[in-house]
Amino acid sequence: MIEKRAAQRHRVFKGGKITFENSGVACTVRNISADGAAIDLETPVTLPQSFTLSIARDNFVRSCRPVWRSDRRVGLAFVQ
Repeated sequence: MIEKRAAQRHRVFKGGKITFENSGVACTVRNISADGAAIDLETPVTLPQSFTLSIARDNFVRSCRPVWRSDRRVGLAFVQ
């Protein structure tokens, strides 16, 4: 398979949270790069066009948008 990503992804297993419209949903960050991440959600959630991903233990906060979805896994692109 040909790799199309501009930045190398790093596998992780970290607790995160996505926030939007004054609500928050827990997630598990499965991989991350300078340009985006893949997260797993415990339950199917309808996501807006943009939201915030935070990883408290890393003091990490980024605005992002969903770019693909497969069951409970969602691919995110960070908004620069």
